[in-house]
Amino acid sequence: MPIGSSPVTLLIGSGNRDKAAELERMLDSSAWIIKTLRDYPSVAEPEETESTFDGNALLKARYYGAQFGVACVADDSGIEVEALGGAPGVYSARYAGDLCTYEDNNRKLLAALNDMPLAKRRARFVCCAAFVDTDGIEHVEFGTVDGIVAREPRGSNGFGYDPIFVPSGFEQTFGELNPLVKASVSHRGEAFAKMSEWLSARAGSQA
Repeated sequence: MPIGSSPVTLLIGSGNRDKAAELERMLDSSAWIIKTLRDYPSVAEPEETESTFDGNALLKARYYGAQFGVACVADDSGIEVEALGGAPGVYSARYAGDLCTYEDNNRKLLAALNDMPLAKRRARFVCCAAFVDTDGIEHVEFGTVDGIVAREPRGSNGFGYDPIFVPSGFEQTFGELNPLVKASVSHRGEAFAKMSEWLSARAGSQA
């Protein structure tokens, strides 16, 4: 898609409003006109059938971009717990079932770890950000953050597993941290900082 001298629309392909709002902030300086699914007619969400974060991220970006004929960026992310062999991984959003809530997932993960000591509660968040343009250009970026799973939920900021994840170097969970601090160290913050830089360079190269 030729960008020319005018900004071009970039759709955030996520039906999760919490995530979409976070990504809007992260992409604010990317030199594109950022839109979310709220700006378009309602469509069914794609089934996430891939076994990797990049596979699912690209699947979503391709799907929503094709639905509306625009460039699209999407992500797939999750938490990998060492003691659980990397689970829930790509199944993080639906760990407790297809219609589960954030709280359902957190309860299931805490129950799976039960009384394990902190030394055995090591985990990491992984995010893959994927971009797909209408001319077939595709690009992915990754971000990770190491930490541990807390013994109980703490904090009301963020979403998903944020209240039970303590990033390395901090005593607070993501749910307790200031959102700007979280964005500076989070898996999604890292992946989309790289993506925003790449998007701005792409816009500049085609101006």
